Amino acid sequence: MNIKELLLQEIESSSDVLLAQTLDFLRFLKTKPVTEEISLDLSTEKNDDTSSHQTKPEIQEATPIIRGSKAEDLLKIAETWQGDDFEECLQLVYETRSPAEF
Repeated sequence: MNIKELLLQEIESSSDVLLAQTLDFLRFLKTKPVTEEISLDLSTEKNDDTSSHQTKPEIQEATPIIRGSKAEDLLKIAETWQGDDFEECLQLVYETRSPAEF
């Protein structure tokens, strides 16, 4: 049996709730680009956990965006502190901060 025939067989025996979720997921998958080809062993039974093989996608490190921002740049956007609780907030920061780990 090919993949389409197996899917149709499973569709016939599934509830409407499961079919709605499956349709939503299939539509989601169709919006994503195919990054790699995955070969499926169509001879496996659906309850056979010993022969199932999942390919883990390669995770790539994200490059941080460095723009040279400083607190002074933030103040240009945020303007000035408004309110009378500045000292209270600053004390809360000192009490609850943890040491930085590099």
